[in-house]
Amino acid sequence: MTRYGFVCLLLAAMAWGQAAPPKSTPPAQSPAEGAAQEAEASKVPPDAPVITIKGVCDQSATKTPALECRTVITRAQFEQVVEAVQPNMPARVRRQFATRYANALAMSKKAEEMGLDKGPSYEEHMKLARIQVLATEFNKAMQEKASEISDKDIEDYYNGNKDKFEQIEANRIYIPKAQQPPAEEEKDKDKKPSEEEQKKRTEAAEKAMKDEADKLRARAAAGEDFSKLQAEAYQVAGLKSAAPNTSMGKMRRNMLPPAQQSVMEMKPGEVSPVISDRSGYFIYKLISKDTVPVDQAREEFKGTVRSERLQEEMKSVQEAATPELDEAYFGPEAPRGPAPPRGPLPPGAPGATPPAKPSSPPGTK
Repeated sequence: MTRYGFVCLLLAAMAWGQAAPPKSTPPAQSPAEGAAQEAEASKVPPDAPVITIKGVCDQSATKTPALECRTVITRAQFEQVVEAVQPNMPARVRRQFATRYANALAMSKKAEEMGLDKGPSYEEHMKLARIQVLATEFNKAMQEKASEISDKDIEDYYNGNKDKFEQIEANRIYIPKAQQPPAEEEKDKDKKPSEEEQKKRTEAAEKAMKDEADKLRARAAAGEDFSKLQAEAYQVAGLKSAAPNTSMGKMRRNMLPPAQQSVMEMKPGEVSPVISDRSGYFIYKLISKDTVPVDQAREEFKGTVRSERLQEEMKSVQEAATPELDEAYFGPEAPRGPAPPRGPLPPGAPGATPPAKPSSPPGTK
């Protein structure tokens, strides 16, 4: 039988996928049908032929007449190919892949007979394929290595990063940054104000809401109901939409914008100062504070540790081989734009997408 390496298979399969006419997608199988097919396939012995390709073989080695020439692929050999290309390939897809694989082998054999496996173009493609396959295998090996996490690794990470697993439950009031224009101003919106007038209006609207935020904070500290205060904040801001729910679910530090993460240091019952953010003002009252138990979120911890290990390994590889590009040939590096804000903006925030229906600020229920 003719044996081909993984690189040749990958190139041939890709070539066949591009050259072959589109075929209909295999019909979806029910879980029961897929399980039945998998069970039936498992009964086939590993050394049993599962693909026979007539007319394809290495005649120079076997001296077999063309009419008798054939390539036989056993179940074990085919599953080795599948494992390299797509582990856990669904049973319903394997038949289609086997057909394409057989056709790709036939095409590659014809290409060899035509001498297409020689010359600078072929050699360059093989170099690039080798680089791609090795990079993929390296990435796979690093992921497997990063996934080797013991219970002690998790406990050590947990104990050294407990601040990441603290969670709070709180009430929150959101006060928009500025008031909406009064109705009489809306009528005169066609009369464009001067730059100085617009500046004064903006400053007055923002000062009114800052003063309102300070008043609401004092009332919140005195024990007034947060829902009532939130409704008043929207009324003063001139917003017609329903005020958001002030009761928030469990939140962790990384779920809060950087400017609001100071609430994680508060004690239950405390009311925060007025926190100014780009979208408005926020007032928190802490209800409870605890830490996620290590056993409750073990899989999450594994994912975090795995991701951090992988990032560190990749960073070390990239820093050890930093490319220097000739700007005369490639041109200067394009400037990077500002990083997008984290998470959706609250209602009324500059640049916030208007919701289809009244919605709550991020983190509210």
